[in-house]
Amino acid sequence: MNIDWDDDVDFDDEYMHDRMFADPGGRSALRAAGPGNPRNLPCPRCGEPDRLTPADRRLGYVCDRCADRAEMGLDY
Repeated sequence: MNIDWDDDVDFDDEYMHDRMFADPGGRSALRAAGPGNPRNLPCPRCGEPDRLTPADRRLGYVCDRCADRAEMGLDY
């Protein structure tokens, strides 16, 4: 199943909710990668390539490593 990230997603559907995330139930907020949402963009904070999907970028996210550093107070 491909998710069109520009469409509204019914978050009441637990299956769809879990499929939206790269690590369902984990700490990452990054969106799942797939044919319509490839992980092919660099992190805007550290510049590491292939860290974000277009959906992550639209949401203003940074890579998991940078997010973890910021949460620990080790921001760049």
